[in-house]
Amino acid sequence: MLIEGENCWRIAPASRAAFLIDADAYFSAFRDAVARARHTVMILGWDIDTRTRLTRPGAEGPAWTLLPFLNQVLEERPELRIYALAWDFSLIYTLEREPLPTLRFAREAHPRLSFRLDAAHPVWASHHQKIVVVDDWLAFTGGLDLTIRRWDTPAHRAREADRVDPAGHPYPPVHDVQMMVEGPAAAQLGLLARARWERATGERIPTAPADRGWQLWPAGVTPDATEAPVGIARTIPEMEGTDGATEVADLSRAMIGAAHRWIYIENQYLTSAAVGSALAHRLGEEDGPEVVIVLPREEHGWLEQSSMGIMRARVLRRLADSDRFGRLRLYYPTVPDLAAGCMNVHSKVMIVDGAVARVGSANLSNRSMGLDTECDLALDAALDPRLGPVVDGFRDRLVAEHLGVEPRILREATARLGSLIGAVESLRGAPRTLEALPVPADPGAAVAGAPSGSSLNLAMFDGLFCDPERPAPDLLVDTFVPTGLRTPVHRSLRGWVALVVALLVLAAVWRFTPLRGLLHVDRITALGRKLASYPAAPVWMLGGYLLGGLIFFPITVLLGATALVFDPLPAIAYCLTGTLASAAVTYWIGRLIGRFRAGWLSGPRLTRFETQLRKRGMLAIVAARLLPVGSFSLINMAAGAFRIGFGDYMLGNLIGVLPGILAITLFADRLGSTLRHPRGSNLVTLAAVALALVAVLSWIRRRLARHA
Repeated sequence: MLIEGENCWRIAPASRAAFLIDADAYFSAFRDAVARARHTVMILGWDIDTRTRLTRPGAEGPAWTLLPFLNQVLEERPELRIYALAWDFSLIYTLEREPLPTLRFAREAHPRLSFRLDAAHPVWASHHQKIVVVDDWLAFTGGLDLTIRRWDTPAHRAREADRVDPAGHPYPPVHDVQMMVEGPAAAQLGLLARARWERATGERIPTAPADRGWQLWPAGVTPDATEAPVGIARTIPEMEGTDGATEVADLSRAMIGAAHRWIYIENQYLTSAAVGSALAHRLGEEDGPEVVIVLPREEHGWLEQSSMGIMRARVLRRLADSDRFGRLRLYYPTVPDLAAGCMNVHSKVMIVDGAVARVGSANLSNRSMGLDTECDLALDAALDPRLGPVVDGFRDRLVAEHLGVEPRILREATARLGSLIGAVESLRGAPRTLEALPVPADPGAAVAGAPSGSSLNLAMFDGLFCDPERPAPDLLVDTFVPTGLRTPVHRSLRGWVALVVALLVLAAVWRFTPLRGLLHVDRITALGRKLASYPAAPVWMLGGYLLGGLIFFPITVLLGATALVFDPLPAIAYCLTGTLASAAVTYWIGRLIGRFRAGWLSGPRLTRFETQLRKRGMLAIVAARLLPVGSFSLINMAAGAFRIGFGDYMLGNLIGVLPGILAITLFADRLGSTLRHPRGSNLVTLAAVALALVAVLSWIRRRLARHA
């Protein structure tokens, strides 16, 4: 099954390997292993939260959370260094993430703990790998990040006093799986982690010494396999200077195509067109395998249900239609007394026959097959026959947990009936069980949980931004542009396509959600006039910009909101005053922070910015405002920390922001007129104004870029 260079990156031996089911087991093993580290710990995650609780409140010893624990280990190990790399997440996840993690690490982390955010990915992609490597000899990967709202035990009790977030709010049961490997397989994951760190930061992490005389394997963890070959499969999107990898997708198709008796899947999502096609093909075969899939009952929140939910429904409908021989079963897990009726399935597991077991970060979604970075581990009994019982035992543990029985009971039922489906059906029906997941007759029907009066269907943008397998600009260019012209066109059109798609999303949200009624243009205009009539209006606006700068709120959003609410002349005055005041305050905060030369000032992007500031002075500030180089507040703080002259800095801001403010104000005026009177002539005028403004700003940026 596993073929190095085709459906996996490396096949390397693990002296020991173990499946860690649910976060209690993983967090405990992580804590034990890191406490034994001597040289290097590398942490890669979709999210890394300093508040993550690693121990239960009632457990013996300190009630550790992540950052204090890492600091304590570094105090005890003078030669140890820890590197943490998290995805530089999209704005849409702001309310779900720890506020300003970079500043939290910079302020509270030990000097030998380096934290960075990784933005080295294509448009709309994410870094989704969850990897921890300890001394290049022990490694973890799977579905679990070191973040909040993940901890649970295999009991998955409906009411669990320890299952609360940092604010003390309880969250529902959550099921997940991590895999731990020791030896050369872990060293290969160390190479993968180092390559990503260097791509994101420009820095190299030293390799741990080979003569390890210390034990890293966590106490109390019994290995499931010893001296076992482990396959490492990746998804890496194509980027400039980086070849892509689609081993996760290739391995998925290979596993499904090779199955003889059964395919068992647990996953958060099932929206991948490639996986859906492969499963449908096997279900249509007269002698194909049984297919058992465990999913969440539904996606979380109406927005996700309106996109990924509808796309999943399409795949499920196709599978049901292909199931001519009754070999498909779709389930969701339930536990007694749970109000919602279903726990959250976050695991990413695929097992076929007694042959191959795969655990990792990759969802069965399009983006996990080609757009996001992923990492999965696989055991293949064809490479070592001793792994056959290991694979079967892993399957029995997972399914038995969902059914509330001992693995032995499931194993005996499967052997007696000669069918995984038969065994599950014979054991279902207890308070804790696997319930049949209904297949919608109409996948495009209105979404349960959506706002009243809404028929939002974001799945109509399938393949573009909801769940793309490749960056949307790449898809459009490859469709319409001849091969010889694609490279330069890719570079020039990506930003334009991103802008167009953003406007399409805004139009869809405006058209299909209650936003249109709540934010009616006349209401906004009336609100603006009312605010403008108050003597304290300038003070309120100034306060809004100052607060926005302190919490790193996007300045463009503030400018756009101001331009929409107020008439053009007051809007220009408020935008300019607020922007400059916010720039001044964040500059002086940077001056204060700069005394300590915090770690966040040492990345390659800010180093280049510092060089330009030193060399160009005011012109560099103008360029930073007109060219897309980074966060408004972060650039301000960096300018202060690098002790750029305040007079030049403020003059550069004035020159740099004025064209953008004038453009936004003019565009907002035309946009308001178009929304009030959506006639064809107004739409044409709005489009013409937008194109003219973009052309002018692009010309200014090109001219400036030649001299910056």
